[in-house]
Amino acid sequence: MPVTDTIADFITRIRNAGSAGHKTVECPCSNLKMAVAVILKEQGYIADYEKIDDGLQGSIKVTLKYYNKQHVIKELIRISKPGRRIYMPADKLPRVRNGLGTAVVSTSRGVLSDKQARKLNIGGEVLLSVW
Repeated sequence: MPVTDTIADFITRIRNAGSAGHKTVECPCSNLKMAVAVILKEQGYIADYEKIDDGLQGSIKVTLKYYNKQHVIKELIRISKPGRRIYMPADKLPRVRNGLGTAVVSTSRGVLSDKQARKLNIGGEVLLSVW
């Protein structure tokens, strides 16, 4: 079945696998999903990720992170959707849980966390927020 919003599918698979207590989750790969996985790993929300090459599109395998048998990600929300894109300048980027969480922003310099985008004074499309 074709998926129209691949980022929403990616974060839903991570959210569902965490709720079910799985160690890993696998989904189709794209450059944007890889960039989001890099941000999630840098911020400490996932343990690891790897690209599995199968000769076609490939897939990305995400190893989830747990603390005291609880999934580290409490909330993972898609902000900008295909039907309604959300663009913000650098000074208006959201602060997720007063800086405890992270917003992932697609900018002209690539996919960045909200803190990196503020530091570089670059706005863009706010893809998702994680806490």
